[in-house]
Amino acid sequence: MIIRRDFYIDGRWTAPAVAHDCPVIDPSTEEPCAVISLGGTADTDAAVAAAKRAFPAWAATPPAERRAAVVRILAQYEARVEDLARAMSTEMGSPIDHARTEQAPCLPWHLTNFLTAFDHIEWVKPLGPHAPDTMIAQEPIGVVGLITPWNWPMNQIALKVIPALLAGCTCVLKPSEESPLNAMIFAEFCHDAGLPPGVFNLVNGDGAGVGARLTTHEDVAMISFTGSTRAGKAITKAAAETLKRVTLELGGKGANVVFADADAKAVERGVRHMMDNSGQSCNAPSRMLVQRPFYDEAVKIAAEVASSIQVGSAHEAGDHIGPVVNKRQWEQIQGYIQKGIDEGARLVAGGPGLPEGFNRGFFVKPTVFADVVPGMTIEKEEIFGPVLAMIPFDTEEEALTMANDSPYGLTHYVQTQDGARANRMALGLKAGMIQMNGRSRGAGAFFGGMKLSGRAREGGVWGIEEFLESKAIGGWAL
Repeated sequence: MIIRRDFYIDGRWTAPAVAHDCPVIDPSTEEPCAVISLGGTADTDAAVAAAKRAFPAWAATPPAERRAAVVRILAQYEARVEDLARAMSTEMGSPIDHARTEQAPCLPWHLTNFLTAFDHIEWVKPLGPHAPDTMIAQEPIGVVGLITPWNWPMNQIALKVIPALLAGCTCVLKPSEESPLNAMIFAEFCHDAGLPPGVFNLVNGDGAGVGARLTTHEDVAMISFTGSTRAGKAITKAAAETLKRVTLELGGKGANVVFADADAKAVERGVRHMMDNSGQSCNAPSRMLVQRPFYDEAVKIAAEVASSIQVGSAHEAGDHIGPVVNKRQWEQIQGYIQKGIDEGARLVAGGPGLPEGFNRGFFVKPTVFADVVPGMTIEKEEIFGPVLAMIPFDTEEEALTMANDSPYGLTHYVQTQDGARANRMALGLKAGMIQMNGRSRGAGAFFGGMKLSGRAREGGVWGIEEFLESKAIGGWAL
């Protein structure tokens, strides 16, 4: 068992002010895999104070030197990628091959894209030819509190810490207490990369403790949070007292609109995307809207694909999905599956209970419901598990209305070989991200949504600019 009770504050590992042990549960075995400490007000205050002391010098560091420091973090990753993958596999249930190929590589992917964007930032630029002596300057906002989730832990650390460092901000990271080990390895990357003391700090804790203190701390200029919509609302209210900037990346209920002329792999692609990471992705295509002439065949394909997806321990190699993160999550997903049955949706794959052959671990059967009616619980609410809802539609206009009839607006998907229709749908769908025909967004595009999905713009130049203040200067000497 791993014992990591210390926090990374002011360039060194330090014991918590008050010891409060917290077990980290391996969701494949339901047994503790580590023990950490949860921080409190004193630990958070110490981390913020360290970041505040470090801020003036780090903000004044030439951009090229900040860039070089981030490149050194990448070198640390390359030396220890296996440690990072194994940590995430154990603590949050990503199968080891998935952790190696999908979870851990989020760090170099985002880091290199941020470096590309960083190289094109103009820190002081003219407003325009009509006002030659007016300049727009960009400068770091200050000390930032970064609160990250357990489902794609290194992805969110990379999307927050790296742009903050490049912008010239100093950081206090609070990772999820469900998946803290990868964050502690990342802190080692920062230390071994030679970041100055206080530039990056890590305090483990829960939302009610460390998270709440960061959110209300008067010396924290900004909170960047990824997690539930409920928690995002609470953070916004708490942060209002100090008028700090708040960026939120929250839940989703993505619609995957499959027209009758979709390519042959569209349904399979959608089901596999839904089940990836055991359905624990805020951008999962959890509602599959299928045009009626193709609907019956699509249901058959979806059921066959879901039934073919294997479930297994995160410690085993192979192309399977692992457990969900904890017992509470497992019970919540089971409740949604039962709700789907009770409300009259047609179960065509999976269902309640543990998969065959399992008597422990938080494993969920890949589940597909057909004939879901708009308004059903499984159609409206984010389940955050491997559960797909399939709904028929007739016309393009109906599909657009159904897809947009959600309080969320993170990612929607379109499958059609009619280019003009695809583009119309992309412009009409109310979400921060649209992906069509299996093609993802290009390198450097942001991740972020609308409505109850929050309005963060993480990634590329937008992700760096979230940590910058703009200043208009008149009378610039020419």
